[in-house]
Amino acid sequence: MGRKFPYPVEFRNDAVALYRAAGGKRTYAAVAADVGVTGETLRSWVRQADELAGRGNRDEPAAEGRDEELARLRAENGRLRRAEKGVGTRAGDPAPGGPVFREGDEGVTRRWDFISDHRADFGVQRICRVLQVSRSGFYRWIASARARAEHRAAEAVLVAEIREIHAEHKGTYGVRRVHAELRGFGHTVNRKRVERLMRLNGIEGRHLRRKRTTIPDRLAPPAPDLVQRDFSAGHLDEKWCGDITYVQVGGAWLYLACVLDICSRRVLGYSMATHMRTELVTDALKMAVATRGGHVDGVIFHADRGSQYTAAAFAQVCDGFGIRRSMGRVGSSHDNALAESFWQGLKRETMHQRMFSTVRQARLEIFQWLTYYNARRRHSSLNYLSPVEFEQQHLRADKLSIAA
Repeated sequence: MGRKFPYPVEFRNDAVALYRAAGGKRTYAAVAADVGVTGETLRSWVRQADELAGRGNRDEPAAEGRDEELARLRAENGRLRRAEKGVGTRAGDPAPGGPVFREGDEGVTRRWDFISDHRADFGVQRICRVLQVSRSGFYRWIASARARAEHRAAEAVLVAEIREIHAEHKGTYGVRRVHAELRGFGHTVNRKRVERLMRLNGIEGRHLRRKRTTIPDRLAPPAPDLVQRDFSAGHLDEKWCGDITYVQVGGAWLYLACVLDICSRRVLGYSMATHMRTELVTDALKMAVATRGGHVDGVIFHADRGSQYTAAAFAQVCDGFGIRRSMGRVGSSHDNALAESFWQGLKRETMHQRMFSTVRQARLEIFQWLTYYNARRRHSSLNYLSPVEFEQQHLRADKLSIAA
C-alpha cells in the first residue's frame, strides 16, 4: 500500500542534517537505512536542501559555524577526560592478591610456576616435598598449559569484541544487551561468562535516576484511562503512547515530544521545539500518522494529563484521524510507565554527564539516537530485537497466518 501522507518537513530536515554530519564518511544508503527511507529519497532531500540554500547540487556537508564547532570539540574533549579509567591495554588489571582471586588460587599458581622455573636445578620431587604440594598436581598443570593458553587467548578475543560492541553503542549497553548482540553475531556464549568478563575488565552500561516533567491542567476535561497500566498489545497500531521531556541547551531548553507504538516500542513520530505549546504534541502525532500511511482509525493514544494533551486543539487532531484518547491519573508516572522508561533510555544514552551547547547540536544527537533506537538498539521486551526488526517479523507472521 502506497504512502498516503508525505514525510513531515521536520523529519526531512533532520535526516538531511544527519547525512551531512557524517562528513562524507557514510553513504546515502547507510544513513537512509537508519532513518527508514530509501537512499534515493534521502539523496533527493539533500539535493532539494542544497538548491533551497543556493548551493546547487553539491553533496558536501554544511560547515558548522566556528563557535559551534569549538563548543562541540570542547564537549567531546570533556567527555573523553571523564571517561572511565581502566579501558586501556592492561589498565585496571586486578592487582595480584586482590579480591577478584579466590583465596589460595594465586598462591598455588605461583607454586607451579616456581617449580617449573627451578625443576632443572632441584628436581620436581624435592621442590614438591618442600612446598607440600603433589607432583601429580604439578604434572596435571603442565599438561593443561596449552589448554589454558588457548582459553586465555579466546577470552582476550571475546573481551575485545565486547569492548567493540560497548564502544559502538556509546557505552550504554549492559550485560544483557551485549550478550544479545554477541548471540546476534552467531556466538554461542554464556551470559554469566559475558558478565564475568565485563566485570573483570570494568565494562558496564549506564544507569540514571527517574525524573518527572509533567505539568497537568486540572481544569481541562480528561479522557478515560483505556490502558490501565497494561503496556502490551497483540497488534501494531492497537495502542500508542506519548509524552514530553526537555533537554538543557546552554541556558535554555529544547522540548521533545514522541509517539511510540506499544506493541513494537517503535518511535512513530517526534517533534522538537524551544516551546511547549500544543503544536509540539500535535506535530509528533501527525508524524506518527504519516509513518503509518494515514490509516490509524481506532488506535488508542495514551498520555498523561499534561496541559498539551488535554488541550482542545490536540483533541481535535485526534478526532480527525479517528484516534481514541486515553489518559492516566494526575501525578502517577506508573500510568505512563512505557514513555517514562523510554525517556530514561534516551537521557542515559545521549545526555550522560554532558550538556548540549547549541540547539542544532542537540537536535542532531537526539535524532541520531531516535533512528538508532528504531533500527538497531536491542530491546529487552522484544526478545532483544530492535523495534524495526520486531515489526518486520510481526508483519511476516501476519502474512503467513493469512496465507494459511
